[in-house]
Amino acid sequence: MSEIKVLLVDDEKEFVNSLAERIEMRDLGSKIAYDGEQAMRLVQDEIPDVVVLDLRMPGIDGIEVLRRMKKQYPKVQVIVLTGHGSEKDERMAKELGAFEYLQKPTPIEQLTKLIKRAYKERVEDTMVAATFAEAGDDATARQTYARSKKSKD
Repeated sequence: MSEIKVLLVDDEKEFVNSLAERIEMRDLGSKIAYDGEQAMRLVQDEIPDVVVLDLRMPGIDGIEVLRRMKKQYPKVQVIVLTGHGSEKDERMAKELGAFEYLQKPTPIEQLTKLIKRAYKERVEDTMVAATFAEAGDDATARQTYARSKKSKD
């Protein structure tokens, strides 16, 4: 598997730096943003495959980052990883297109598997739609992409 580009967004610097090291030890590339504004700037420079996003941050909170990210970059998979979320937050995150919603602490093995699954689904959806498009069947390509997007909601 090629290196998956992961963006970690959390204002707890010690936590996110440690998480980045642990993810990189598992052959996943990662970048770090310490707040929502920085995350949105980084995404403009290089679109990640998967974003691991905290909810409670100063400035732009995680829900707003998720909303903007899915609007501007709908193919980016977003995993919410929070220590202070609620059922209401989880419902909102899923409605906005979060791939998954997790509570801290989450075992690194579970998070790593989830990152890989999110990436795999993103790539597979793109490949299936591209196959139809290459065959000249643009309508089916659009339907395939729309159906795969709805099945994740």
